[in-house]
Amino acid sequence: MLDIRVLKALALTFFLSFTAGALLAQEGDLDRGEEIYIKRCLQCHGEDGDGLGPAAERLNPPPRDFSLGLYKFVTSGFDADMPNDGDMIRMITDGMPGTAMPGWGDMLSEQDILDVLVYIKYFAELEDEPETQTDFGVQVASSPESIAAGRVLFEENDRCTECHGAEGRGDGIKRLRDDNGDRTWPRNLTKPWTFRASNDPRDIFARISIGIPTTQMPSFADPASNKSLTIEERWNVANYVASLAKTEEVVNPANFVVQGTRAEGALPTTPDDEIWASLKSSTFMMVPQIVGGERFFTTANDTITVRALYDDAKVAIHLEWDDRTKSIPGDAKAASIADAELYEDAVAIQLPREIPTGMEKPYFLMGDGTDPVNLWRWSSGSTDKPESAGIVDAMGIEDQQPRGDSGDFQATGSFLNGTWRVVMTRSLRTSAPETDLQFEEGRFVPISFFAWDGSNSETGTGHSMTTWYWLQLKPAPSMKPIFYGALAGLLMFLVLIWWGAKGAARGRKARDDAA
Repeated sequence: MLDIRVLKALALTFFLSFTAGALLAQEGDLDRGEEIYIKRCLQCHGEDGDGLGPAAERLNPPPRDFSLGLYKFVTSGFDADMPNDGDMIRMITDGMPGTAMPGWGDMLSEQDILDVLVYIKYFAELEDEPETQTDFGVQVASSPESIAAGRVLFEENDRCTECHGAEGRGDGIKRLRDDNGDRTWPRNLTKPWTFRASNDPRDIFARISIGIPTTQMPSFADPASNKSLTIEERWNVANYVASLAKTEEVVNPANFVVQGTRAEGALPTTPDDEIWASLKSSTFMMVPQIVGGERFFTTANDTITVRALYDDAKVAIHLEWDDRTKSIPGDAKAASIADAELYEDAVAIQLPREIPTGMEKPYFLMGDGTDPVNLWRWSSGSTDKPESAGIVDAMGIEDQQPRGDSGDFQATGSFLNGTWRVVMTRSLRTSAPETDLQFEEGRFVPISFFAWDGSNSETGTGHSMTTWYWLQLKPAPSMKPIFYGALAGLLMFLVLIWWGAKGAARGRKARDDAA
């Protein structure tokens, strides 16, 4: 029996003989590509390139099945059967944001990438160049007029809002699956860092024109579609989509302190109060809980935005996160979009029981027996019960005790166009310092967050989470520095006058003595 490597080499020779003009493929080496693939790619994409590697079951979205020869993010025509080599090189070099596919451009040379490209194409016996290419026409520059026209087309006959929602947050009304039956979610267009290609209008134009093969994202260049768009219209929609990108509520690694502002009036009690939008916010990345208990690798929530206000008596913390679905168990609409199990949406704030005297914090996953934590938790409710809120005393992920009486702690939530907003309030100081954190103005308090997407079957220890950050209730600006500064200036001025007067007196005396 012929060695499999010999068969692959013979197949490659036959393959290359029919790929005239495919310069990139001709420069690759199949054997070297196989070596690189085994070392770098097999764990996810599998020995046979079918996407069934050892790590595949824990990845969301699942790894690409190379044996099918179908790729999502391409620039070949919407009716082409294969991608351009440049499309595949870009995926290998830059990776796929929002997935487990890393960019290999810093680890593999250009030749390495060409070699592994040949091996990947071999799985599906891709031989010819694509017969059609995407027609980009003449790009329409982004402008208020183009963006306005794009918005009209985006909303017209639910062309895009059916899946992406009224404000592009992916909160449409469809339950989507790809050709393999795997659950897919519409892209949240306000988070361009999750785009698999980029949010450059040219890349967005390509997605609108070609669609995303193997998914339910259609081509709007297909003349057979009753929702097809002209080239100019597609550029307008691309400009509108690019304009949806968040500019304020984005992750800034340097911003790791939630700055609580002293309120000038009464604390707001509703999450939609206009005052919240005027406050400085901190946005943090959320990651799957894969450390303890029943681990959950495929969480849906990826960021959370936090603001805080306080007065002499209470502190109010405002949480905001995008969620494609309002998960209300018992609701028929929520059930139609959700996965197999539908649970409540929920969010929690984690705080230590006491402010640490140093930099050491409790164990990040709900504390432990030595350093317990408080969890301020809110849940969205169901058709049988309203939303609920309470404090949980935790000494580890397996040791959580909800309180029967959470004192004056309160929380309420609001869901609109794919975004949850929740405000939690509690007294700065309580009558139980042995179990409750006692806030102090100006002190840095460790704080972290948990979130559950009920439509994604998240419950219990299956949730997304952050690491520890800091909360500081910033003291209101004081007039004392200004007063003392003015006083120091006045004293300096008086000293200068005295010094000048004394100097003048010495001068007069000297003149009198000389006379």
